[in-house]
Amino acid sequence: MGGSSSQFTQEELKEYQELTYFTKKEILHVFKRFYLLDPPSVKANKNARLPKEKIWSLPELKVNPFKDRICDVFSSSGDGDLSFEDFLDMMSVFSDSAPKNVKVEYAFKVYDFDSDGYLDKSDLKHVVDRLTGEQKLSDTEMEQLVDNLFEEADLDEDDQLSFAEFEHVISKAPDFINSFRIRL
Repeated sequence: MGGSSSQFTQEELKEYQELTYFTKKEILHVFKRFYLLDPPSVKANKNARLPKEKIWSLPELKVNPFKDRICDVFSSSGDGDLSFEDFLDMMSVFSDSAPKNVKVEYAFKVYDFDSDGYLDKSDLKHVVDRLTGEQKLSDTEMEQLVDNLFEEADLDEDDQLSFAEFEHVISKAPDFINSFRIRL
């Protein structure tokens, strides 16, 4: 796939550069990673939609407990399958160049399992379940943890976290920026 730059016109590369946090060279590198997920499909059509199961084979996503939610959030078709542009958006948000506020916005979307624009107790239980994996918390431990999270973060005490409340909590987590990234 030596001539990947010929896959895109200079106009397309310029537009991708304006819409992402990537240089033209990085965009071509992202395209190569996309191509390598399913060479026959992408060779036949650079705008092919790859099934989420192919995207999950990325080393950075393979072990991520939120890989399905990440694909759902970035999928323009809403089914978790990604086009190159969806993939480019995902890689851009997870890049070291993306600002923290953009990463926080997408983390919120990933954790908002019912996509209602708020994180409620059910959303947080899903998050905790995925983070603990096989070491599930007891119902009592889960209730106590979620109650403690809400006590700390639910500033208006409406039993749900708005984006602003989530952003406030994340601002206190210095490790967040390091855990929400994929390196090229």
